[in-house]
Amino acid sequence: MNDDPLLLTAFALWCFTVALAGGLAGLVLGNIRLPFALALASSPAAGAGANIGISAVAAATASISHIRARRVDWRLFGWLVVPSVIGAVIGGIVSGELSRDALLIVIGVALLYFGIDLLRPKPQAAGPPRQGGRGATIGIGLGIGLLGGLVGLILGSLRMPAMIRWLGEPPARAVGTNLAVGFWVGMAGVVGHAPGGVDWGLLGIGAAASIPGALLGARLTGRLSERGLLRAVGCILVVAGAVTLIEGL
Repeated sequence: MNDDPLLLTAFALWCFTVALAGGLAGLVLGNIRLPFALALASSPAAGAGANIGISAVAAATASISHIRARRVDWRLFGWLVVPSVIGAVIGGIVSGELSRDALLIVIGVALLYFGIDLLRPKPQAAGPPRQGGRGATIGIGLGIGLLGGLVGLILGSLRMPAMIRWLGEPPARAVGTNLAVGFWVGMAGVVGHAPGGVDWGLLGIGAAASIPGALLGARLTGRLSERGLLRAVGCILVVAGAVTLIEGL
């Protein structure tokens, strides 16, 4: 880990800001934090492991507030979490066989699409709950978990809009459910990276800064109207998509 106090302070402030936005929108936003973690870590692999660990802590912290506010759909969580973790493990195993840059470009384009889609006004922002059925739910969890494992990200930024648009989950409940799933996917990611090394010092700094940001963001969720929440999520997805696309290019 880089021991420059100014750089570490800047990293902590960035983790706080990212966690605040993520807690508000039900996203972990590890793709925005990742470049900074890689720049400060002792090695790229250790930085990726630290970033996933920070994401898990931020997701767990924000999800606690959402659970208390009853914004977690536990039935949907149950159908998503297992395939998401399985997909992440499989993705991690085969990650060396595929081009990471190409995958980042695909993910970046998908994030931009979802972000713009959520920003466009629609007569009904969310359809009937779980309109896609259990098969679609399992497919979303497995597919997004697989992509996340391939590039070393939790990818709640893809799972969240899919839950709203394809499964018909109300935005506020999708926020809490996505973060609850993200915690377990993040923990699986840390376990997967542990053999190759994790920058625990960087993880500790990022996690400590992310906790208050995630708590504040989660509290702000309930103060936004459904349309306001969709706009916030859409704007964050557009930024995350642009950052991911640039990283891939």
